[in-house]
Amino acid sequence: MKTRLFCFILGGLALATALPAQQFQRRFTMRDMGDPRRGKCTVEVRVDGSAEVAIQGDTATLRNLAGRPPEWRRFECNNPLPRNPADFRFSGVDGRGRQTLMRDPRQGGVAVIRIDDPDNGSEGYTFDIFWDNGGGYGGPGYNGGPGGYGPGPNGYPPPPPPNNGPYDRGRDYGRDRRFTTEQALDVCRDAIRDQARDRFRSRRVEFLDIRMEDNPNRRDWIVGRIEVRRGFGEGRGDVFRFSCSVNFDTGRVRSARIE
Repeated sequence: MKTRLFCFILGGLALATALPAQQFQRRFTMRDMGDPRRGKCTVEVRVDGSAEVAIQGDTATLRNLAGRPPEWRRFECNNPLPRNPADFRFSGVDGRGRQTLMRDPRQGGVAVIRIDDPDNGSEGYTFDIFWDNGGGYGGPGYNGGPGGYGPGPNGYPPPPPPNNGPYDRGRDYGRDRRFTTEQALDVCRDAIRDQARDRFRSRRVEFLDIRMEDNPNRRDWIVGRIEVRRGFGEGRGDVFRFSCSVNFDTGRVRSARIE
C-alpha cells in the first residue's frame, strides 16, 4: 500500500512538473490591417501565471511557463512574419501584467514575447508586432536551438538597441525622422492608456479614434478620443479627448494629456 501511494505521489509530481511545458500551436487568420507595405500581427491570449508566444512565419506557439495553461483568443496578421523583417517593433496593447519582447525575429526569424500575470485569476493580454514587408520566410524552428528558441545563450539572444530601423521620411514633415508616424501613434497610445488607468482606476480603455494633428504648426501632436468604462456593465462609458506630443527623433512622449 505504501509503495502504491509513493508511486502515486511521484506520478503527480511528474505531471505537475510537465504541465508548465504545455504548448499550443496556431496558424494566423489573414486580415486586412491597413497599409499592405507594413506587416502587422495582433495576438490575444489569456494567461494565469507566465507564458510565452513564439511567432515564426504564419504560425505561433503559445507555451506555458507557470500557472494554469494559457488560452488562445486570436492570432491575426496581414502577412507572415519574414525571416529578417526590417524595422521590427513590438507594442503591448492590453493586460494588467508585463509583456516583454524576449527575442527579436531579426536574430533567426522567430519573435518571442513573454507574458507575466502576477495577480490571481486569468487575464486577457493583447499585443501587436509591426515590420516593413520584405525579406524571406522560414529560418530556424521554434525549438531549433538551445533553450528551444534557436541559437543563442539560453535561447534568448539580447534584443537589438531601440530605434535601429531605417530612417523614415514622415508624412508632410519634409525631413528624415527616425520614428515613423505609426510608431508615434503607438507610443502615444501607451502613454494615454497608462494615464487613463492611473487616473480613472479602470483597465477598460478603448481608443475611439487617434490621428495626427491637422494644424501645420502642431506637426508633432497626436489627438483623438478614448472611452473609459469604470463599471462592469455593458453600456457606454465616459468619452474623453486627449492629446500628446511626440519627439520623432527620439520616440519619447513630451507630454500626454486627457482633457
